[in-house]
Amino acid sequence: MPCINENFLNLEKNYLFINIAKKINEYIAKNPDKKDNIIRMGIGDVTLPIAPCVVDAVKKGADEMGVKETFKGYEDSGTGYDFLKETVAGYYKSFGADVSADEIRISDGAKSDCGNIVDIFSDDNVILITDPAYPVYVDSNVMSGRKIIYADCDKENNFCPVPDYNVHADIIYLCSPNNPTGAALNKKQLKDWVDYAIKNDAIIIYDAAYEAFITEDDVPRSIFEIEGARKCAVEICSLSKTAGFTGMRCGYTVIPNELTATDSQGNVHSLSQLWGRRQGSKFNGVSYPVQCGAAAVFSEEGLAQIRKNIEYYQENARIIASALDELGIYYTGGKNSPYIWLKCPNNMGSWEFFDFLLEKANVVGTPGEGFGKNGKGFFRLTSFGDRDNTIEAMNRIKKLLK
Repeated sequence: MPCINENFLNLEKNYLFINIAKKINEYIAKNPDKKDNIIRMGIGDVTLPIAPCVVDAVKKGADEMGVKETFKGYEDSGTGYDFLKETVAGYYKSFGADVSADEIRISDGAKSDCGNIVDIFSDDNVILITDPAYPVYVDSNVMSGRKIIYADCDKENNFCPVPDYNVHADIIYLCSPNNPTGAALNKKQLKDWVDYAIKNDAIIIYDAAYEAFITEDDVPRSIFEIEGARKCAVEICSLSKTAGFTGMRCGYTVIPNELTATDSQGNVHSLSQLWGRRQGSKFNGVSYPVQCGAAAVFSEEGLAQIRKNIEYYQENARIIASALDELGIYYTGGKNSPYIWLKCPNNMGSWEFFDFLLEKANVVGTPGEGFGKNGKGFFRLTSFGDRDNTIEAMNRIKKLLK
């Protein structure tokens, strides 16, 4: 009989959002009249439609698939069409990041790449993850049996992690603006992590999925704006939140050509080549029509159209933050991020506050405890909802907590 990978037994039984859905369904079963009154501000899924020029580009790409002369089969490399990689490289250059098209690998989203990138690293590596953290970082490494250590993010450091030179790590996960806390590292804070990685001969896996929400000049859009980052960093990004591609699936990973790691004998290998080989073996690429739509995102027209959607979500975040200010509740995020991370009132636990909000206000958020031990007593709200629902939800919360 085949044996299982027993590392999977070390995972939580259910993914965080499955537990949340179960609780909501149980509540609706007991209170069917409340089903249409529930406002969901938990899962970070977008609600606005995809930009018109992007839809047109996808349609055009699909039309080309129906004509013999322009039909596309398997993509030669599986790493993305040149027209899209060149467009993404141009986007990086627009805010001063040094990235070339041949260092970009197109994928079906940041979640996949954040989990899969560790395939090219030994299971003996020590993994450093900030706590709280996006669960995929933890789960992907638990599945492989790697040792995980944590960098604490808490109220004392305003949920911005600080490197500890007394601790050694081989691979470091950073996310800024952060999911779930919404905290964003400024240039100095990110430079501290780059310096730490170089001194430790470590690799940073940098999740930049929310870079389009950054508003402050001192907060970098890419780790490659930081001196030295090309020696130690891989950057993973997504169009899910930038352009509403949660249902379309497209993202990209950047691995500098000079970035290397060693094997057990001390031989040096290109990480870019290893990742390309991994993708060539396990991934067949993103569909041609979706890549056409992704390229349209970075056109002048596309950037203008997606900016309107992002500004809509940013205003939702401002509404949420304003309500919390009125209530005197501590929070991070909202300014450079679509997430608002708040201290549960009255010393409630995060799951206790989840139940309280669901039952008393019919509002759903995400318990911070699902993101790690430092999430205990904290709660995440997202700004991706409808404007009227966001206003109504915060009015309900204010009425409940005043």
